[in-house]
Amino acid sequence: MNLPPALPIVPFTRPVRGTLTLPGSKSITNRALILAALADGPVTLHGALFSRDTRIMVAALRTLGFAVETDEAALTLRITGRGGEIPAREAVLDVGNAGTAARFLTAFVCLRPDGVYHFDGDAAMRRRPIGALLDALATQGATATARQFPFTLRTAGLRGGPVRLDASESSQLLSALLMVAPHARTPLAVSLVGGTVSRPFVAMTEQMVRQFAAGPAEYAIEGDATAASYFAALVSFRGGELRLGGLNAGPDALQGDVEFIRLLARRGNIRFEGDRVAFGPSSTGIAADFNDFSDTFLTLAALAPLLDGPTRLTGIAHTRRQETDRVAGMARELRKLGQHVIEAEDSLEIHPRPLVAGVEIETYHDHRFAMSFGILGCHDRHGDGRPWLTILDPACCAKTFPEFFALLDRLRAGSA
Repeated sequence: MNLPPALPIVPFTRPVRGTLTLPGSKSITNRALILAALADGPVTLHGALFSRDTRIMVAALRTLGFAVETDEAALTLRITGRGGEIPAREAVLDVGNAGTAARFLTAFVCLRPDGVYHFDGDAAMRRRPIGALLDALATQGATATARQFPFTLRTAGLRGGPVRLDASESSQLLSALLMVAPHARTPLAVSLVGGTVSRPFVAMTEQMVRQFAAGPAEYAIEGDATAASYFAALVSFRGGELRLGGLNAGPDALQGDVEFIRLLARRGNIRFEGDRVAFGPSSTGIAADFNDFSDTFLTLAALAPLLDGPTRLTGIAHTRRQETDRVAGMARELRKLGQHVIEAEDSLEIHPRPLVAGVEIETYHDHRFAMSFGILGCHDRHGDGRPWLTILDPACCAKTFPEFFALLDRLRAGSA
């Protein structure tokens, strides 16, 4: 879908009905690509996500000498693992603004005992945390020319033993080490300096490492639970029922972001069973700690103007150093819409006010702003289906969900 620079959102005028297939999880796809490259022999990934971030990872693995076959129509990726060997001794790796690619590849290339790797990313990536991971890898003999992008990394293999890591700014730093740890010359024992954020992503990594240790030739990617949050929010105010194909919200789910749907269900904003979400009896504001599933805090923040009473989101300080300062950006855009917002370092409190029409939402090159406010725009503010909210740079959704707005269009047509 070719998107214009500014996209007016057409509201839904009737309850939402239908079935949609969620895109594959970006978090799982990029972890699976690394773990498959570490495997002994070929691994086929099914239900894989094809988006900007996963294409960056595929391109980097090919640059490093790995054979990666792609079939976008079938949603499959086939990687021939090299058992911990990094084929290319020297490479230039551009990670764009893909946090998983940036952190995972930095630890991954350190398996080579004599490598020279030139890393860079876009302007936003140059502000994102990587230094603590480089410090940990330095204890294994790696040397970097800087503690942020761009840098050149000279590697010495992973000798193993104890490694201390400060993962307080991103759980991806810890996940990066956990995936390569089994391939160190002796066991790599990671201990944390302080805590880490987004613990469920660490649990995801640990579970996937165990799964790949069994040597699977085939691996299925779960549907994106963060993407599911947008459609659960849509149903919560527009009504109706949706089946979210590919969603795993059971006890064996890898993705902590399914907690968002469980949260809405507990508060009565939706009803939820299996992979179906339906309109709930409550529209009250919500107070919740989002530390463990912070990618979805923007979904609730954008929904907050439609709820009865204030919404308070905490545990989000670390999101100030993601694709953008998500806390400040969200406060800024909500105020443009007429909302009363109280911003603190680690929290937002949103008091609903009448929504201002005719607002253009700045997305800061951040896919989650575009999708969260895209859902808010589906609210029929005027009562006659006229657009009242415009999303700037909607194409930034290509990072994780290229078909987001096309899928909204199809749902709107099926619900008419």
